[in-house]
Amino acid sequence: MFNFDDANRKSKEAVDSMLKSYSDTAKGFQAIASEAAEYSKKSFQDAVTHFETLSGLKSFEAAFELQTNYAKSSYEAFVTEATKLGEMYADLAKNAYKPYEAPMSAAVAKVSKATPVAPAAA
Repeated sequence: MFNFDDANRKSKEAVDSMLKSYSDTAKGFQAIASEAAEYSKKSFQDAVTHFETLSGLKSFEAAFELQTNYAKSSYEAFVTEATKLGEMYADLAKNAYKPYEAPMSAAVAKVSKATPVAPAAA
């Protein structure tokens, strides 16, 4: 027989789980946006400082060396930041999937048990 109390409790648990998941996802995107904004600000400040220094140089060799060092450090900073953002996105995806992991595993196990395995054709 259908039990309304159990259905109500399960419905409340599902909604609470969904709201927590959405809240955690929003916090994750907010952290990613904040990190990207900080990197952009620092990158812009570094570029302004570099071009101010570059404009004051008198020799081509010094300008070439400064530009080479700036390009190398900029590239390294970009790769570091891209790696960090990639890890943040991966963590966000893992955390977003976590509430659904147990029900999905249970459903797969239930379907696997119910579905007979046919012998391989020769």
